[in-house]
Amino acid sequence: MLLAVSSLLERPSDTAPEIESARTSRRTRIWDLSHHIHCSIIGTCLTTGELRLILVKAGLVVDGASDHELHSKGVQLAAERDKLGKLLNKALDKRHKAALGRYDKVTTADQVRQLWQGDLKSGNIPGGYWAAVTHPAATDDVVRQIFGEVHMLSHMVGAANRADIRRLRDLEIENDCLREKLARQEGHLRDGIAARDGKIRELSALLARRIAEDSRDGEADDQSADRKALEGLIADLQRRLQLEASRRAGAEERLARAQDDCQRDRARCQDLERREAAVREELEAIETRFGAQGQEETAEALPRLRGRSLLYVGGRTDKLGHLKALAEGCGGQFLHHDGGVDDRSGLIAGLVSRADLVVFPVDCVSHEAVTQVKRLCRQMSKPYLPLRSTGLGSFVSALAKAPIGAPA
Repeated sequence: MLLAVSSLLERPSDTAPEIESARTSRRTRIWDLSHHIHCSIIGTCLTTGELRLILVKAGLVVDGASDHELHSKGVQLAAERDKLGKLLNKALDKRHKAALGRYDKVTTADQVRQLWQGDLKSGNIPGGYWAAVTHPAATDDVVRQIFGEVHMLSHMVGAANRADIRRLRDLEIENDCLREKLARQEGHLRDGIAARDGKIRELSALLARRIAEDSRDGEADDQSADRKALEGLIADLQRRLQLEASRRAGAEERLARAQDDCQRDRARCQDLERREAAVREELEAIETRFGAQGQEETAEALPRLRGRSLLYVGGRTDKLGHLKALAEGCGGQFLHHDGGVDDRSGLIAGLVSRADLVVFPVDCVSHEAVTQVKRLCRQMSKPYLPLRSTGLGSFVSALAKAPIGAPA
């Protein structure tokens, strides 16, 4: 790992002097970076759809190419200094224009490292990665550190998914083993009960015969001894039956716990899949609306609200300004109610009546406010959409789904 990271900064000998001089005055181009880092840039900073569009424009995509083949062609294209390499570099700059603007405001390697650490914590990996490794002030040590963190992050994500799948598989195997063991114990218990019943019948018949004989012979002492022997034998059989019943109860309890654990893990995996699908949908909505367009075209890419009113209930105050600007940029009117924290709950009915669509983030709104909003929307025949979170992605996704966003 250390040898791979240290070697990623090596550059071709015939271009090294010009590259070192250029790093002090302008951002590094992708072909000037070591080819060891190209794979992580293509895989992290571009989606498969964006990479396909670039390769189609370059005339390098064959119909039916797999994602791995697209990735390999992108890595090859990154090492080219000609028109094809410039096409890829330009696409990356356009894709991460906002991140490049933030990094252009810093001038030292320490500032680049601090800005990257903030992007790493907030999850802004693609834009921050491209802007940091190509920054003029980024030293070899800074690029090596950033590459290592991105490399290890991919390992951690893969390991987490594999651990969940392995845990579910182990529980299913353990569940099957417990079922087989329980079936065997039930069979043993049935055989033991049948043998016990037969033995009791035999002993009962023997006891009846001996009682009859003793009554005829009048040998009271012998009758008492035989009865005690039979009673001891019956007591022993009853203890063995209780032991088998206890073992069966323990096996059933272990099986029930294993089934509960398996069901919880399966529900957790399903919840993770739903959350992953929701996040992917939000990211695709953002990428579709913003990723392939310039800043001047952003407003045209969003759905048109055409003067309609949108009521946002709950949420975080530090994000309301961005949401309001986005809604008004789409030609709509943004209304807000905090769900009863500072605003009176009685105002919700008036705001719902003025709104054409009501949305609320389920992770930052009170249960009472949600209940009231749903009831009012049903009474007034107003559409409403629950948002997965207070983030911009959930809001953009809701605008894309909103019935009021369709052209009139």
